[in-house]
Amino acid sequence: MAKIIVDDIELDVPPEFTLLQACEAAGAEIPRFCFHERLSIAGNCRMCLVEVKGGPPKPTASCAMNVRDLRPGPNGEPPVVLTKSPMVKKAREGVMEFLLINHPLDCPICDQGGECDLQDQAMAYGVDTSRYAENKRAVEDKYIGPLIKTSMTRCIQCTRCVRFTTEVAGVAELGAIGRGEDMEITTYLEAALSSELQGNVADLCPVGALTQRPYAYHARPWELSKTESIDVMDAVGSNIRVDTRGREVMRVLPRLNEGVNEEWISDKTRYIWDGLKTQRLDRPYVRVGGKLTPASWPQAFAAIAEKVKGVPGNRIGGLVGDLASVEEAFALKSLLTALGSPNIDCRQDGARIDPALGRASYLFNASIAGIEQADALLIVGANPRLEASVLNARIRKRWLQGGFPIGLIGEHVDLTYPYEYLGAGSDTLADLVGNGSFAETLKGAQRPLILIGQGALARPDGAAVLALAARLAEAVGAVKEGWNGFSVLHNAASRVGALDIGAVPGEGGLDAVAMTDAGGVDVLFALGADEIDIAPGAFVVYLGTHGDRGAHRADVILPGAAYTEKSGTYVNTEGRAQIANRAAFPPGEAREDWAVLRALSDVVGHRLPFDSLSQLRAALYAAHPHLARIDHVAPADPAPVLALAASGGAPASGPFKAAVTDFYLTNPIARASAVMAECSALASSRHAAAAE
Repeated sequence: MAKIIVDDIELDVPPEFTLLQACEAAGAEIPRFCFHERLSIAGNCRMCLVEVKGGPPKPTASCAMNVRDLRPGPNGEPPVVLTKSPMVKKAREGVMEFLLINHPLDCPICDQGGECDLQDQAMAYGVDTSRYAENKRAVEDKYIGPLIKTSMTRCIQCTRCVRFTTEVAGVAELGAIGRGEDMEITTYLEAALSSELQGNVADLCPVGALTQRPYAYHARPWELSKTESIDVMDAVGSNIRVDTRGREVMRVLPRLNEGVNEEWISDKTRYIWDGLKTQRLDRPYVRVGGKLTPASWPQAFAAIAEKVKGVPGNRIGGLVGDLASVEEAFALKSLLTALGSPNIDCRQDGARIDPALGRASYLFNASIAGIEQADALLIVGANPRLEASVLNARIRKRWLQGGFPIGLIGEHVDLTYPYEYLGAGSDTLADLVGNGSFAETLKGAQRPLILIGQGALARPDGAAVLALAARLAEAVGAVKEGWNGFSVLHNAASRVGALDIGAVPGEGGLDAVAMTDAGGVDVLFALGADEIDIAPGAFVVYLGTHGDRGAHRADVILPGAAYTEKSGTYVNTEGRAQIANRAAFPPGEAREDWAVLRALSDVVGHRLPFDSLSQLRAALYAAHPHLARIDHVAPADPAPVLALAASGGAPASGPFKAAVTDFYLTNPIARASAVMAECSALASSRHAAAAE
């Protein structure tokens, strides 16, 4: 540690700290535009100037100088840094004056108004008049895609957006052309950005040069109610803030969580909100004469009760959809158990995962933050860039640190970082177990990480592939004391929580594929199950939010609440239980899913033993205590992975198919979103052009 004195406060800081970090550790506020904790240092805005005693007789950019670079006093005294001296005050006022020479007076019409760093710092460090009467510079706005709106005359060339797309997103499509007064940030050919994380540049921009195009001119920040919640677009469980005005969701922004998403979210998470208000189910429907007709809740419940009456329990089934919370999955399982049915399944894609094998057999055991501790990675049957974009950025972050060989078995795709392509399918994985070349790389690593995706598991021989991956993990030392690198990457937000509560077929029960086949069951409860086709014959009760595939097939539709309209628990791919809070209310007659199931249980004569969400959670926590430990990842016992490795079975030959082919249209909310449809069409045309 190095001693330093900041504004008469002496403290010890690591020598690799920048002066900016040291000053903030001492409680001083340092303004900045270009500096960002997660990006490389550019040092080009000069707003963070401080005075260093004993240093050069001029202000110093605190973001670009380390504590180790300071000289002690003549008698060995610690270096002295001043952040409020007359020199610093005059220097910051001068920098602000320069920044405002060309900045337009757009504040009344700028979407960044009220959240603008330049506004805030101009109030603190600006002056009330300008000494410049020259014409302001004007820059033509650039088209960089349907998500980001540009007003480049406002740009102060902090280059945060350039550094983010290059370093974090891994898609170097933004850059600067020209020099001096002619410098402009652009995509060169004015093409749309192709990154799945591009919306984050609007958060990073300290002025109004880059703003969110779908949100443009919709609301001011002081009009919005802000609710902390959890994203359900993938299984990462990104922490988000949902901003609402009245009953309407206006935007979604990221929250800081170092263990999950740091401060990034994917574009699907950010821009999904317009899908929350289109194609919504807002009242019950009953199919009469082959046509869905509006009905009241009592009529819908009566139709279900009439159908369920006399049907044996083993002919009733339930499907848990990909966006369902743990509470409603638990309520559905409780209802089916009361009806005497062992037929329930949360694996719409047919993934061969069995919670009976132990929790470690289906968790991302290394944890998302643990990716940064790994020193070798094998990706099996996954495309993390499309399946978990934020997690993929974490992998890239670890790769940038060096000493991180990456191998891929599956489809050859662009992951934003280089890797060694090993092969397409299970044969390659079997060869690795038999001591392939990359296996030696994994064996030589201290903490090897094996990432298994749903593309490898959602096939008839998925259980054998999982066992084969476990054998490889054991062979290369990925499962040992203090480290479990056997990690399953899920795509569905509901999957891990549903597996935790045992939402899989009981003894003699049917799985999702068997239930949806012809002659599978007579009555099927589909809890937001939109990613599977149900054969004709079964009486389908669909409880969901959108008029998607499940609603089209239904005989009775019960309108439910979307993830922003209810309080629910979601367990992410690493096993972290998190609570999504209600930010708005369901439209029309729609109600929270657990409450619908509770009311239905009364009508069918098997009343569930809870009348409120708190009572439901009490029963849930009593049955599964680990779900009560919110935002905590309890390491799973690695023994099940070793037992899985010892199990037999050889997978069939054949390549692993991608679990996600269209990043933007993976669930009913996304498919109802006009913004996501535009992004999907753009991505399809880009892929078609690349294939020519």
